Amino acid sequence: MVVDDHPMWRDGVARDLADAGMSVVATADGVDTAMRRAAATRPQVVLMDMRLTDGDGATATREVLAASPESRVLVLSASDERDDVLEAVKAGATGYLVKSASAAELLAAVQATAAGQAVFTPGLAGLVLGEYRRMASTPNESGPALTDRETEVLRLVAKGLTAKQIAARLSLSHRTVENHVQATLRKLQLANRVELTRYALEQGLE
Repeated sequence: MVVDDHPMWRDGVARDLADAGMSVVATADGVDTAMRRAAATRPQVVLMDMRLTDGDGATATREVLAASPESRVLVLSASDERDDVLEAVKAGATGYLVKSASAAELLAAVQATAAGQAVFTPGLAGLVLGEYRRMASTPNESGPALTDRETEVLRLVAKGLTAKQIAARLSLSHRTVENHVQATLRKLQLANRVELTRYALEQGLE
């Protein structure tokens, strides 16, 4: 689903996605419309602008995810302002891409988001991680204890690396990495890699 208040941009993005073989189940121009159409269509990925006709992208992200919890939101915005990026992530967005991205970069980002990866325009991931690191300067003593290896894998998951890439980076087998990911999900009582990434950001892991 594509959510943007500019019809020409919205229709153009939807057309590019369709031309690449993706199914665009809906489009919307505002918070209310996005929420209703997400509830009706249950899109796998929602491309979300930060400026909408009746509100902002962060509010729309919260409403869309409440209506369709299994959806993943990838913000596609002209703004790369720190506050916009952080608000989007806090609202539940999986990633943030600026509109200067090429069509190929957009398609790759949508595919990565659908696969559960966190996607950010270069430079923005560091901004988000840095902000959450400052917010998390006091460790959460009541949190579950992760092993050093699980924490290392968690940091790499938060950076958007796949299990195969993590395995190569740490000289581990693919199965071992997946076992660490699953063990971490169980300990943190999280459902998937998207929630794992969000947890890592909230804890200030890098």
